[in-house]
Amino acid sequence: MLKTRLILIAVCAALWVTTVARADEPLRLRLLSYNIHHGEGIDGKLDLERIAQVILSVKPDLVALQEVDQNASRSRSVDQPAELARLTKMNVVFGANIPLQGGHYGNAVLSRYPIVRHQNHRLPNIDDGEQRGVIEAEIQVPSSAKPIVMLATHFDHRREDQERFASAQAIEQLISDRADQPALLLGDLNDVAGSRTLTRLAARWTSVNDQPLPTIPVARPARQIDFILYRPENRWRVVETRVLEEAVASDHRAIFSLVELSPN
Repeated sequence: MLKTRLILIAVCAALWVTTVARADEPLRLRLLSYNIHHGEGIDGKLDLERIAQVILSVKPDLVALQEVDQNASRSRSVDQPAELARLTKMNVVFGANIPLQGGHYGNAVLSRYPIVRHQNHRLPNIDDGEQRGVIEAEIQVPSSAKPIVMLATHFDHRREDQERFASAQAIEQLISDRADQPALLLGDLNDVAGSRTLTRLAARWTSVNDQPLPTIPVARPARQIDFILYRPENRWRVVETRVLEEAVASDHRAIFSLVELSPN
C-alpha cells in the first residue's frame, strides 16, 4: 500500500513539473487570413469544400475569413460560417455587416480554441459605401491567464482612403484600454504597407512580415493587402510567414503565419 502511494506521489509530482514547464514555454499559434470571395473561385465554381481544404492545408489554430455569405441566394443559401466550421471541425463566429439576397454578408472567425466572448462592431461608413465591420473575439488559449483578443476585419476597397483610415482609428479606440493584453489583427485591409492606413496601425501593431508578401491578383500577386498584425510586440515572436500558393479557390491568396506567444 505504501509503495502504491509513493508511486502515485511520484507520478503527480512529475505531472506538476511538466505542467509548470509547459506554462513557462511559449505557445505556438498557426494563423491564417483568407478572403474567400464567398467560396467562388476564379474558375467560376462555387466550392466551399475547396475553401475548407485550403484552410486545412496549414492546420491553423485561428482563421480570419472575409467575404463570407450566410444564407444568401448567390451561394445557394448555405450558412457558410456553419458549413466551414463543420468541414474544418473548428469553432466559429460570424459578423454580419450587410443584408444580402435573403441572408447576410460579412466576416468570420474560426478557432481551434474556445471563443469565450465575441462581438461584431460596425466600422465608420463614409459616403454611403459598403458597411464594414470588425469581429472582436476573445480566445482562451493555453499558457495565457487572459484570453487573447482576435480582431478580424475587411476594410473599404475604394481608391480614396478616408474610410480605411477611419477604420484603423476605430480599431485602435476599440482596444485602447487593453494595451497589455495579447492581441491579433487579421484581415483584408485593402491597402499596402507604407500607406496612411497601415502607418496608422503600425503605431501600435507589428506586422508578421517586414517585406511585402503579395496576395493579389491571385494568379500573379503584385500587392499585399491581406495582413496579420500583433501586439504588444514583446509578447510575440514570428517563426514563419508565407502566402499560400493555391491560386484558384478565391480571388485572393491566403496569408499564413506561425507565431509564438510568450507566457505572462
